[in-house]
Amino acid sequence: MMPGISANGSSVAFKCDRDDHVTRKVRFRLRGSTSQDSAGPSINMMPLPSKHATITAYSGLGMAGFGEPNMSVARSAIKKQPVDRNTSMLQTFIWEGADKRGVKMKGEQTARNANMLRAELRRQGIVPSMVKQKPKPLFGGAGKKITPKEIAFFSRQMATMMKSGVPIVSSLEIIGEGHKNPRMKKMVGQIRTDIEGGSSLYESISKHPVQFDELYRNLVRAGEGAGVLETVLETVATYKENIEALKGKIKKALFYPAMVVAVAIIVSAILLIFVVPQFEEVFKSFGAELPAFTQLLVNASRFMVSYWWLMLIVTVGSVVGFIFAYKRSPRMQHGLDRLILKVPVIGQIMHNSAIARFARTTAVTFKAGVPLVEALGIVAGATGNKLYEEAVFRMRDDVSVGYPVNMAMKQVNLFPHMVIQMTAIGEEAGALDAMLFKVAEYFEEEVNNAVDALSSLLEPLIMVFIGTIVGGMVIGMYLPIFKLGAVVG
Repeated sequence: MMPGISANGSSVAFKCDRDDHVTRKVRFRLRGSTSQDSAGPSINMMPLPSKHATITAYSGLGMAGFGEPNMSVARSAIKKQPVDRNTSMLQTFIWEGADKRGVKMKGEQTARNANMLRAELRRQGIVPSMVKQKPKPLFGGAGKKITPKEIAFFSRQMATMMKSGVPIVSSLEIIGEGHKNPRMKKMVGQIRTDIEGGSSLYESISKHPVQFDELYRNLVRAGEGAGVLETVLETVATYKENIEALKGKIKKALFYPAMVVAVAIIVSAILLIFVVPQFEEVFKSFGAELPAFTQLLVNASRFMVSYWWLMLIVTVGSVVGFIFAYKRSPRMQHGLDRLILKVPVIGQIMHNSAIARFARTTAVTFKAGVPLVEALGIVAGATGNKLYEEAVFRMRDDVSVGYPVNMAMKQVNLFPHMVIQMTAIGEEAGALDAMLFKVAEYFEEEVNNAVDALSSLLEPLIMVFIGTIVGGMVIGMYLPIFKLGAVVG
């Protein structure tokens, strides 16, 4: 794809129609150029055998894409130019036009709107004939969503390359080119462009708060300030890998029974809507009264056949309404999370998971040099449970007025005695982060064991559940036939 003009106007690429074996000198001016010449830098195009020539110029540097530019000089000059921090409203346009000599040109450029792009092209001596927004592909153009696993892998790659001595810009370029996800590739490219423009990594990733949460950003800021960015990135990668593994275990524990229940409901609905009505026609030919259980199935079948659309609307509406209310109501979130913690087996898994995430996140932030009070404010949202989130905020308030962490833990009445004791030992020994890492490892292992035990327990129970529902319906449909056989006998 032909490169476009950057947001700050420091570079431009376009194609121009030309006759073979003719050398043309093109003069143009870019907004934000550091050149004192109002006409802008000169670009000499050497003859090419093809009909079109592609020119890439860097404003104020006097270099063209056909030479051997000094990249260090280019980057240093670009860094001196002001960087447009507000790029969220920029759109990509494709344009066609002609210069004063009538040479046709076309290109691709980002701008806030079409009128601003037309004005910019006229300042460059180009009369635009067509400017329109670049269409997006109908299917899959944006790519799949960037996942936390991809962010963890990105952090691991960055840490590995920076430890090997690869500059941060080169590392980002290599990582971006290696990604198959277009969204990830685009985001890494934007981060690289910002860093080339003089921003720090912290400032660059702060423009992508959805992918890089507050915890990640603060760890990077601390690592840059202490000059140990590659070490912090490696720590972040390990942290995210462990947290994602823990989330995977929890999802596995909850997903399997939920999926089985959903399948059982779907199978039951299919039997009631399509199979039972066929048996009902057979039952009518008997001319005898149906058993109570069979009659119940027939009535349920009639209702579902007549009002399946109503049941579908109510079900979908209830699910959507519940999700909407849950996201909007802190009280509902608090109540549901409290209820989950009281569910047998599942509740204990969620308790252990929240403690493990709290301990690991606090250890990582504290080890990276983030002040403890600030670290607790960041950690609160990483526990995955509203009760623990509120508890950690209360702990932060207590620690900010001088309480040790173990005393603050005791006040919230959520953490086991073992965790409080290990935290106290870590504080007294000056090794709080090391002790919290041990707490995290212990409770992560507890979660793994509990999930494995739950899976082993649920498998036979789920088989019994499905057998009871499906088998009961089959028996109910065949009861009249058995009864008829007994009467005939």
